[in-house]
Amino acid sequence: MKTWIKRTVATLGLLAVGVAAQAAEIRMATTTSTENSGLLKVLLPKFEAATGVKVNVISVGTGKAIKLGEAGDVDVILVHARKQEDAFVADGFGVNRRDVMYNDFIVVGPVSDPAKLRGEKDVIKGFEKIAATKTRFISRGDNSGTDVMEKGYWKTAGIEPKGQPWYVNAGLGMGEVLTMAGEMQAYTLTDRATYGAYKARTGLDIALQGDKRMFNPYGIIAVNPAKHPSVKHADAMKLIEWITSKEGQAAIADFKVEGQQLFFPSAK
Repeated sequence: MKTWIKRTVATLGLLAVGVAAQAAEIRMATTTSTENSGLLKVLLPKFEAATGVKVNVISVGTGKAIKLGEAGDVDVILVHARKQEDAFVADGFGVNRRDVMYNDFIVVGPVSDPAKLRGEKDVIKGFEKIAATKTRFISRGDNSGTDVMEKGYWKTAGIEPKGQPWYVNAGLGMGEVLTMAGEMQAYTLTDRATYGAYKARTGLDIALQGDKRMFNPYGIIAVNPAKHPSVKHADAMKLIEWITSKEGQAAIADFKVEGQQLFFPSAK
């Protein structure tokens, strides 16, 4: 009888551990840049070791990440499109938005630089040169934060590239678009972090950088439990608190590819 009781207690204990492990798990929708750059492979193991909360990552464009948050299919989002982020919170889908980090957008292209962008500091003039020379340009076309910025530059330049033979609408993530641009010897707009991770395999060169309009801030937002009661808000907040803590911010600053820092902490 004693042996049976011990086995039963042990079994119940294992079941309790299993339930606890299952509970300490959240879903995060984030941009392809945080995944493709390798940043999350460094950050998340540190967070999981510190808190015991496992993070399941869904890597998509910012637009899709926000849609997943609106549907309550994830617990937290880490994205980079401030106007969309603010709308997500204002519409009641998100709470506790925090600044996390920033980097910048750059235009990359063939080393030969057929549109003569190198040395140009004005992103709008750069886009005008691409259109004027009809040099091939690969667009993400996926409603990501990068795609939104790119479309904004074309609009400011007064150019409608859609339908032009030199303009390729890929509908793909940043890493895949960089690979395409390398293969097709084309220009594209990219975040600096993903470019750093893909530079060696694409052979692309930085053609335009430094415009203040190419600033690229990232924010993290918990999905509102009042809107979606099933979300794991407490554990989502553990991630938000950790990534904006001194430890999380230091891990972001320490992340480098080939000695180059790709993200800069910005939590207040």
